Formats: sequence, structure tokens, C-alpha cells
Amino acid sequence: MSYKEADLSRLTTVPVAGRRNKVDQSLLATPPGTDRSFSAFLSSLPDVLAARDLRHLVQAVARAHRDRRAVVLLLGGHVVKVGLGPLINSWLVQGIVSHIAMNGAAAIHDYELAAFGGTSEDVEEGLADGSFGMAEETGAEMNQAIEAAAGREQGMGEGLSAALRQRKTLPGAEASILVTAQQQEVPVTVHAAIGAEIIHQHPSVDGAALGATSHRDFRRLAGSLPGLDQGGVVLNWGSAVLMPEVFLKALTIARNLNEGRPTHFTAADFDMQRHYRPRLNVVQRPTRSGGTGFLITGHHEILIPLLVWGVLEELGRQTPYAGR
Repeated sequence: MSYKEADLSRLTTVPVAGRRNKVDQSLLATPPGTDRSFSAFLSSLPDVLAARDLRHLVQAVARAHRDRRAVVLLLGGHVVKVGLGPLINSWLVQGIVSHIAMNGAAAIHDYELAAFGGTSEDVEEGLADGSFGMAEETGAEMNQAIEAAAGREQGMGEGLSAALRQRKTLPGAEASILVTAQQQEVPVTVHAAIGAEIIHQHPSVDGAALGATSHRDFRRLAGSLPGLDQGGVVLNWGSAVLMPEVFLKALTIARNLNEGRPTHFTAADFDMQRHYRPRLNVVQRPTRSGGTGFLITGHHEILIPLLVWGVLEELGRQTPYAGR
């Protein structure tokens, strides 16, 4: 058998001076100097890929706050479970967030942290004997709050926040997003997936109340989204399916009722891996008619603090951060 080989001596090369480089010395990371502040750390990151996107996102959130545009957070349960509630609350206290939209898991973890001071059981251990998700107080209290909210024609988020406010003891109040959002008068909505959350296992569950309060919260989220128009920001933190689907439908309602608006906003997804629905339903499809989308991939407990701190640092400056 004979083999053909390419004749490398006949190749045409080009001078490196005539080539356009995507990376040069101005974009490289800088080592720590005498200034060890967070601002110096953020400035030291290389100006490429995700580090560049993070800087742009810091700017977008800070600009939205300054321009009084909406900043909407879509939250999955893992974000609360890994301890990021206090950081989200720092944004709430500063008036940066205009709407918090949680899936049911996020609300449960937040409620348990506020009411009982702890959350997140060992699923595999409890599954073996059927005790997983069977905490009496969690199911009883949250279902009672949801049923009461339905009777008052409130949303689920509003009802759960009210129930926490009425409790005699709240060992985890400072960490609770539900509590802080209510204190700061920021709308908080909870979007249930019936059968997917532990309180739906409890004997006291009322399916009609779940549906009524969660659907009201869906309408409330749709009512908040017009504030994204021309400069707002929507951030999906840790929800791979539910919140991207809810957001897409709520955005459709908002645009149907507002002549195609909102458009020209920034959308970003933060998760440990890239999923189809957040990429399409939050980052790409909503911004095709104008806007910018980012995919920031990695651990929530590392990346979200970088963004939260970066925005607070940026808003504390006299002039907008211009990069390196």
C-alpha cells in the first residue's frame, strides 16, 4: 500500500507582524501588588472571555441601578442552599434588585433557614426509609401560609413572607431573602412545580391554593418585566428548567401587552454547567431583538459573590469603572 503525504515545503506562510492577534499584553492578568483590595483584584483579572464578561455584567447591573431600570433575579434552590442569601440581601438593602422570582425549592430552603436556622437534608439517607422531605413543621407551616395567601388573594411569595414575619422566632432572619424582600418592599414571587417540592408531600397540601398563589405570582412577574426595557438586567442564578420556562412565558405576556417591549436589556445565566433552557430562554432568544446575553459557568458559591461584590464596589465609585 502507498501513502500520500502533504509536501510541507510548498506551504505559504505569513509574517507574524501582519497577523491580527486576539490576545496581547494589555489583556493579560496582573499579579498582586501592594493594593490588595477587591477592586484591585477585579482589575487584575485578564481582560478575556469570562473575566471580560463578568466586568461587562458588573457594569450593566450598576448602570441599570443608576438609571432606575429593573434588575430581576431568577433563583434556583441551590443558590440559597450554598449560602448566598446574605449576599442577595445586600443588593436588596441597596435597592439594586427590583424583583425576586424563586422556584419552589429556593423558597423552601429560604423558609427553613429563616424559621429553623438550617436546611438541606441528606436525600439518599431519607429516601431509603421514606422520610425524605417529610419534615412536619416545614410542610405544615408553608402549606398553611399558602392556603391563607390564597384566601387573601395574595401571591405565594407574599404569603410566605407574611408567615415568616408573624413567627415569634426567626433564627435565620438575616439570611432570608423572603424576609428581606418584604422589609425592603421588593416584590418576591414563588413559582411552584406541583409534585416537585417536598411540601407537596405533606398531608396539609392544598393543590388549589398552590395553583392560585403561584399563578398570581406568574402574573406579577409578567407585570414587573416591562421595567427591563432599555437597560434592565435579568439574572438566572441556578435554575436549569423551571425559571427559564416561567421567564420566557412571562416575557411573552409583557411584550404582548406592551407593543413588543421590553427589549434591549442584559440577560445572564450563572450555573455549574450550560443547560439548554437557560441558554435559549434567558440569554439568547430574549436578546435577539436587542440586548446582550452572557453565560457565566462555574460554581455559584464562587462566581455569584464576585458579581455581587463587583457591583457594590462599582456603585461605591465616584465615576463608572472603565476597566484597565
